[in-house]
Amino acid sequence: MNNWGVEMDATAEEPDLGMLVGQLGRALQEELFARLAEQGHPQVRPRHGTVLAVLPASGVRATELAQRSGQHKQIVGVIVDELERLGYVRREADPADRRAKLVVPTETGLDEIDKARAILARIERRHRQELGDDDYRIFKAALGHITRSQRAWQAHDRKG
Repeated sequence: MNNWGVEMDATAEEPDLGMLVGQLGRALQEELFARLAEQGHPQVRPRHGTVLAVLPASGVRATELAQRSGQHKQIVGVIVDELERLGYVRREADPADRRAKLVVPTETGLDEIDKARAILARIERRHRQELGDDDYRIFKAALGHITRSQRAWQAHDRKG
């Protein structure tokens, strides 16, 4: 048995990192979006979260949303179109460049963003309590390191 009360079977095949991260991501999304639906946002889907999670209250250009979210600009454009139809964002002229548009959250969008952050904070607190502060901090630091390292794979691969 390990530190977290998980029975370790030496003969069982361990799931690979991709499977574990994928399962974790799906489980987090399932809980987040079920709770958002309970709190008045049943139409929001995980794809919308890729934009809403990185959208500041002051708004930002779609190109910046694409960079922040790691999505292609065309995909972000489709998601913003959907969010606009649902009433979560609006497009406004950028005061710095009237030719450009800012994507700005509406009151409904701000409500969803606030509720999503609160739900995710509760989920994190639950896991922190399960693992303990030190192990949870180490887990998050390791996961962050692996994520950054994985994102750099192409640059590393090209070097050598």
